[in-house]
Amino acid sequence: MLVTLDHDRIRELRLDRPPVNALNPALLLRLRVALEEARRDGCRGVVLSGSPGCFSGGLDIPELLRLGRAEMTATWGSLFALLRALATSEIPVAAALTGHSPAGGTVLAIHADYRIMAEGPFRLGLNEVQVGLPLPEVIFRTLQHVVGERQAERLAVGGLLVEPAEALRVGLVDEVVGVADVIPRALAWMTELLSRPAAAMAGTRAMARRSLRQGFDALDPALIEDVVDQWFSAETQAVMHALAERLGKRRPAG
Repeated sequence: MLVTLDHDRIRELRLDRPPVNALNPALLLRLRVALEEARRDGCRGVVLSGSPGCFSGGLDIPELLRLGRAEMTATWGSLFALLRALATSEIPVAAALTGHSPAGGTVLAIHADYRIMAEGPFRLGLNEVQVGLPLPEVIFRTLQHVVGERQAERLAVGGLLVEPAEALRVGLVDEVVGVADVIPRALAWMTELLSRPAAAMAGTRAMARRSLRQGFDALDPALIEDVVDQWFSAETQAVMHALAERLGKRRPAG
């Protein structure tokens, strides 16, 4: 599910769960462990990448719909733990968005330090509202941190999926380059960042990202239960099951 590649002291974590690198409980846990391993192994930065044409299609809706409440509560807890690990990582993280990055793909990306998007007919954005799921507040606050209050409202309330040029215009991504150049450019950006005096960069970075840490510090079990309540609401379940049926028709048997 995850390929680890070392580029000197920068570690690339490449999502490898065909066909669309969908996020299931096992992959959420593996990613969080891999981030901690990178820090423990002395890596100075991480690049999170995907396959050409697809970074991540988001949460694995068909698999998650088979989970009961206790398992779903654990899954949301695991997702928030991963996002916290990204947002509060002691080492910087760049998201190399190699293609489509809707919903959970964008959620991962906005918690990184920097986002580079592939040029082409790709979409990204937080379309949770379109699939019947209110955007959790802690994720919305991160979106505000990235794009500002007005654009965060526009993107989140509308559940908008946008193309790379629009994502760049509103600040959802920092660069748009050719598909083949996304990972090399992410590595180059990270190399440049790491050329700064280490203590000065790290201290300023921690200050700049303090609000993200505070948002996750305020996330308690009751808030996670609220998210799970929304997941199991009649409206959300109806939309999710319809989506899962459509996804099933698109995928080849087996």
